[in-house]
Amino acid sequence: MHPSKNIKGEFSDLLDGKKILLGITSSVSLYKSIDLARNLMRYGAEVTVVMSKKATKLISPEMFRWATSNHPVVEITGELEHIQLAKESSLMLISPITANSLSKLAYGIGDDTIPLVALTVLAYGKPVIIVPTMHFAMYESFQVSEAIERLKEHNVTIIPPNKIRDVAHFPPEQLIIEKTVSMAIRGEDLKGINVLVTAGPTREHLDPVRFLTNSSTGRMGISIANNAHYRGANVYLVSGPVESNVKYFGEKRIQVTTTEDMFNAVNKIVENNKIDVAILAGAPADFRFNVSYDTKLDSRASLPNISIEVTRKISEGLKGKCKLIVGFAAETVDNDEELVEKAKKKLELHNFNIIFANNVKRKDIGFASEYNEVIAVRKGGEVTRIQKSMKNVIAFNILDIVKDELSKVT
Repeated sequence: MHPSKNIKGEFSDLLDGKKILLGITSSVSLYKSIDLARNLMRYGAEVTVVMSKKATKLISPEMFRWATSNHPVVEITGELEHIQLAKESSLMLISPITANSLSKLAYGIGDDTIPLVALTVLAYGKPVIIVPTMHFAMYESFQVSEAIERLKEHNVTIIPPNKIRDVAHFPPEQLIIEKTVSMAIRGEDLKGINVLVTAGPTREHLDPVRFLTNSSTGRMGISIANNAHYRGANVYLVSGPVESNVKYFGEKRIQVTTTEDMFNAVNKIVENNKIDVAILAGAPADFRFNVSYDTKLDSRASLPNISIEVTRKISEGLKGKCKLIVGFAAETVDNDEELVEKAKKKLELHNFNIIFANNVKRKDIGFASEYNEVIAVRKGGEVTRIQKSMKNVIAFNILDIVKDELSKVT
């Protein structure tokens, strides 16, 4: 076995059995696709690279041969490689794609390897994702814009570039990887579903620099919102002060500070929109000070006369307004039996349809970790464990359970 195969499934086995075609064109950002190929393998995929001839002048095909252990396809011969590749593939990701290749694909011009293979993949009814990178003026030109709209009409998924100064840069790799995973396994199976997600902690200030909060980074909630977005849902995210490296790639987001802010934002969204599923993955502060000060308290002065009071539960205003209410419970317990019992009590108390519970007494999962392990408890009493995985993988599995439960109430 080629040594490069050793990394397969290192992150997850979500793409186990899936064959991804990675198209490479002659954008200068093509060097980033080496890591892209490797990380797709870490999710379990078998990756075969397809390169345009111009791309081979910028980077040797041998580099991708080393990265994936598979021989890159550079030209189509009498063996009709494009037919076999399309038949065997689960999905084609072209990252990066130039304006030239993008336009050829839009208008069915198959005179180069990349558009020819992509056209064949589409003909077999399989997904194609493209990641355009070029000078931004070119990206916004009438011709390229028209070609992009044409591709969208033919169900090609476009991951827009990041605009940095006047260049359409490679978007975050996380976005490309997670969107590819979702498209390869589930497609846009949540299309037409309106999902509200809360994420992150809240802060209850005593003064401008001191506050009550918790250790939540927002990663779990943001991962759920991202995955719902990738799978085609219309997502409304309400987030507290999440860590700066936790990125959300959707559009509708309200950022809040206090639990009251989160409560009000959630209820405003529910009042103004038809929400199918509310997923309360946030970790709002349960307590607040009975007073707050506009200026910093002097620590050398006498102690302020303060007490603690309970904040409102975000779920209070949701009863009867959503088809499904999904709760989360972070508990400190000694075993799974205790965790399930506490989850069941909260399920009934807050009228959740499902609750996902995790044991934050463990140091290897939960708050401030990239990993989690949760137990799902449904209203009917069914208990399901989602084994320890990275939080974006946990989010994927959570949405599968939510989708299944939603099908029972619609």
